[in-house]
Amino acid sequence: MSSTATGCWFVVLPDAEFPPGLVARLRDRAADEVPHASGRPWLLGSWTATGRMALARAGRRLLALFGEASVPSAALRVRLKKVRALTDLESALAGVHGSFHVAASMAGHGYVRGSASGTRRLYRTEIGGVTVCADRARTLAWLVDARPDTARIVAHLAAPQLPHPLAGASVWSGVEAVAPGDALRTEPGGRGHAAPWWQAPPAELPLAEGASALRDALCEAVALRARPDQVVGADLSGGMDSSSLCFLAAESGASLVTATLHWSAAGNEDREYARYAAERLPGAEPLEFVPEELPACFAGLDEPRPPLEEPSCLLRDRAIQRRLAGELRGRGAVLRLSGHGGDHVVVPPVSYLHGLLRRSPRAALRQTAGFRARGRWPLTATARMLLSRRSYSAWLTAARGHLREDAPVGETPDIWGTYPRLPAWASAQAVEQFGELLARAAERDDLPPASEAGRHARIHQMREAGRIAGLLYEAGAAADLPTHSPFCDDTVLNACLAVRPEDAGSPWSYKPLLAAAMDGLVPDRLLERTTKDHCGTEWHHGLRTHRRQLAAWADTSLLSAAGITEPRALRPAMLSPGLNTGGVAGLENTLGAEAWLREVAAHPEPEYLALRDPQEEPSIDTATH
Repeated sequence: MSSTATGCWFVVLPDAEFPPGLVARLRDRAADEVPHASGRPWLLGSWTATGRMALARAGRRLLALFGEASVPSAALRVRLKKVRALTDLESALAGVHGSFHVAASMAGHGYVRGSASGTRRLYRTEIGGVTVCADRARTLAWLVDARPDTARIVAHLAAPQLPHPLAGASVWSGVEAVAPGDALRTEPGGRGHAAPWWQAPPAELPLAEGASALRDALCEAVALRARPDQVVGADLSGGMDSSSLCFLAAESGASLVTATLHWSAAGNEDREYARYAAERLPGAEPLEFVPEELPACFAGLDEPRPPLEEPSCLLRDRAIQRRLAGELRGRGAVLRLSGHGGDHVVVPPVSYLHGLLRRSPRAALRQTAGFRARGRWPLTATARMLLSRRSYSAWLTAARGHLREDAPVGETPDIWGTYPRLPAWASAQAVEQFGELLARAAERDDLPPASEAGRHARIHQMREAGRIAGLLYEAGAAADLPTHSPFCDDTVLNACLAVRPEDAGSPWSYKPLLAAAMDGLVPDRLLERTTKDHCGTEWHHGLRTHRRQLAAWADTSLLSAAGITEPRALRPAMLSPGLNTGGVAGLENTLGAEAWLREVAAHPEPEYLALRDPQEEPSIDTATH
C-alpha cells in the first residue's frame, strides 16, 4: 500500500485454542504481534509504522489503545495499575480524549471496543467455536472466506439513510458489527458477548454551560491532531464547522494549509466567506480551487481502487479529494482536518419536540410554531408527530410498506425519522430482501438505543456521522493524507448530548450551540452565516462527462447480475439522472454499491493483508468453522 495508515489493521484473539493454521495465516501478514500473559497470541496486525498504538502492561494485565488518544504508553500504564477487573477499565480511561479502539486482556478475559460515535468500528465472527474480532470487517471476511451478503448490499441503495440497527451493519455474510457503545467481552475458552460500555449523559445543561464544555472538547480534539511542530491541512468552506476547526488549529500553533472549493452554482458564497476566514487565520496558507482545475465528479470510474469497508457515496468526488490531498501533502501537510459531522452533532433532529411537549408544553408549542413556519410543515403531520405513541419497532414494521414510494417533497416531521426507500430500479427481489431485514430488525429486543424518540434520533444521527467519518479517514489514508473529523470524537459527542435539545436546536438561529461555543474565537460574521453551498451543477456535469462509462456499467452491472437491480430500469437512470423522480441520493447510493462490488471483484484479497514473505500459505481447518 502507498500509505502506512491505510495498511494499519489489527485482529484481537481470545486467550484460547484455535483451529490449526489460523494464527499462522495471520502471522504471515502481520508486522506486529502482542501475546496474552499466557503466551498465546492476543493482537496481530500492523500498527508500529504509524505510531498509532499505545500499549501498557501491569503484571498479567494488558491494555492497548489504537488510534488518536491523548495518553501515551507510560501514562496508560499508570492508569492500568488501578484496574483490578475489566469492570474498572472505563473508569480508568476517564478523561482520555481522541478517537480510538480499546483492547484489554486480564486473566483469560478479553475486552475490546470501538468508539461510541461509530468512527472506530468493531466487527466479530466465530471461528472454531471462539470469537475473533477486528477493526475491519473485510479482515474477518478474508479470514473465514466470506462473501458479500446480497440483502445488506440492497440496504445500501436505500435513501435518505438506513435506520438503526441496519446502518453500519457488516456487508459480509458471517461477519457482524458490534454496535457503537457496546464492548465485546470474551470469557476463558473464547466465547464472546456484547455488553454496553457507554451511556449518553443526561441532557440537562443550559446553552451557556454546554457551550463551554463543547469548546473545551473541540479544543482538545483539534489540539491532539494539530500540533505546533506539524503542518496540517484543513478544509475551509467558510461555513461554521470548518471555520471553527481552522481557528482552533491556528490557536494550537500548527502551520495551517487550507483548501477551499468554489462550486459554480449561482449564489454560492463559499469563496467570499472562506477568504474572509483565511485573512484572519494567522500564518495560514490558503488554497483555492475552481471546478475547471479539478477532475470532474465521478472521474476514475474505470480505475477500481481497493474497496472501502462498505459501499458509500464518496465515489462522487473521490478523484477530486485525491487531488486536494496531493496539493495539501505537497505543502507538507501530514493530516487533514474536516468539518464533517458538525451538522449532525451540534444540531438535534426536530423530533426532540415530541419529548419537549411532555416536559414543557409551552416551550414545545412555541418552537414547533417556528419550525412549522420555516419548513412549511403540514398541520396534520405536525400534530401527528407531537402526539405520536408509536413504538420504534412499529415504525420499522411500517417502513416495509413504504419502500416503493417516492421520497417526500420537503420535510415531513416524524418522531422516528424518514422512512427508507429503494430506488425505482431496485428489483422485486431486492424489495423483498430489504423488507425482511426491516422485519427482523423490528423483532430485536434492544431497540431503540434511547427510549425517547428525539434522543434516539440524535444518537443515531451522530453515529451516522461517525460511520462516514471512518470512511473519510480510510479514503484519505489511501491518498496518503488521513482525514480526521474532530466533531465525531466521543468527548465532543458527549458534550453535545449533555445540552438541553431545546437550547441546541432552534428555529430562529443557526447552530446556536456551536455559535456560543466559538464566540470570541471565530469572527462573528462566520458564526452568523446561515447559507450552505452545493455542487449540484458539477454533479450533473460529471454524470454527463462519464456517460460512456456509466452505459458500460449499466450493461455489465454486478448489481443486476446479483438480482438487486432491473437492467432495463437501471440504464436510463444512470444516463438520464435529471428524469429520476426519487432525487439524487438513490442514484448515488446505487453507483456507490456498484463501484464497491467491482472493487471487491478486482481486489479479492485486501492489499493490506499481502503476504510479507510470499510462500506457501497455511490453510485453516474449515471443519471446525
